[in-house]
Amino acid sequence: MTEKIIPLADLRYLNKIPVIPARLEAPNGLLADTLARPLQDLRISITDRCNFRCVYCMPKEVFDKDYAFLPQTSLLSFEEITRIASLFVAHGVEKIRLTGGEPLLRKNVEKLIEMLAALRTPDGRELDLTLTTNGSLLARKAQALKDAGLKRVTVSLDALDDKVFKEMNDVDFAVSDVLEGIEAAHRVGLGPIKINMVVKGGMNDQEIVPMARHFKNTPYILRFIEYMDVGASNGWKMDEVIPSSEVVRRINAEMPLVAVAPNYTGETAGRWRYADGGGEIGAISSVTQAFCSDCSRARLSTEGKLYTCLFATGGHDLRALMRNDKTDEEISTVIAHIWRARGDRYSELRTANTDGLKSDRKVEMSYIGG
Repeated sequence: MTEKIIPLADLRYLNKIPVIPARLEAPNGLLADTLARPLQDLRISITDRCNFRCVYCMPKEVFDKDYAFLPQTSLLSFEEITRIASLFVAHGVEKIRLTGGEPLLRKNVEKLIEMLAALRTPDGRELDLTLTTNGSLLARKAQALKDAGLKRVTVSLDALDDKVFKEMNDVDFAVSDVLEGIEAAHRVGLGPIKINMVVKGGMNDQEIVPMARHFKNTPYILRFIEYMDVGASNGWKMDEVIPSSEVVRRINAEMPLVAVAPNYTGETAGRWRYADGGGEIGAISSVTQAFCSDCSRARLSTEGKLYTCLFATGGHDLRALMRNDKTDEEISTVIAHIWRARGDRYSELRTANTDGLKSDRKVEMSYIGG
């Protein structure tokens, strides 16, 4: 008798294999969920591995040398990723962001970018193809990423002080190497570059003003992210959250700011510009000022599970459909039904109940992407 071996890593989260609806439908680019939110953005995690052990994402005491990452056979191939992405584009997705883990650890990622860059919206436009990285490999890969068709990058950087930054990434990685990667990305035209700082009270909040001062009068847009209760491993506590309003207050006290309107509906970051024309900053306030009402983002995990919220407890197994020879029309119809049934608004509910929501284990950020 032949036995099928299922790697334990595949069983870490609850995933449903979607049922194919009896009535198939062609995409029309006008999907909306139960709260009338369109499907416009797709975030694709292409690896669950990372070379950092950031305390808010992959704390070393959980993601240690014995941690079982996904086996290679579980990962979506580049062809599978591109196939699913094309179906989402037909449904109205205009922006694709590659995430991880650390996406630049995925071998030959430039090939995937080249494949995704060839996709077009139904009216023939190029996609807004972006990537989020910790910057550790960016200096050596920036030109190849640009040549493959990547539009821009977002770089995570949680402090300028080396000691603080190394405490945050917990692998002794230097700030100077990330800054070198940012400069390399700028030189090759991967912009506008956004720089994300996760602010954790009592750990790196003293770096708020120095970060703002450093990136003022540069081509870069610095964004401050409230420390969030993503997953179950980071030990999140509400009293470690520095509200965006406090971040803005500290910066404004030294470098006056003026509020700016959002670039588009559903933009995650509130915007402020320096009164003297020295650029702008952003603040992502998922905890204190939830923006669920405009969320247009779907997420695809490394192994092909569709999640409709960053704080989800379970996903929908699109990989199983592909590997069981379901047609594009069948999978496209499944995507439409999942999105139309979507009613997620975790952050709004959590904002109203900051002691936390009682729920099953939420998916980890390193698995689903930020």
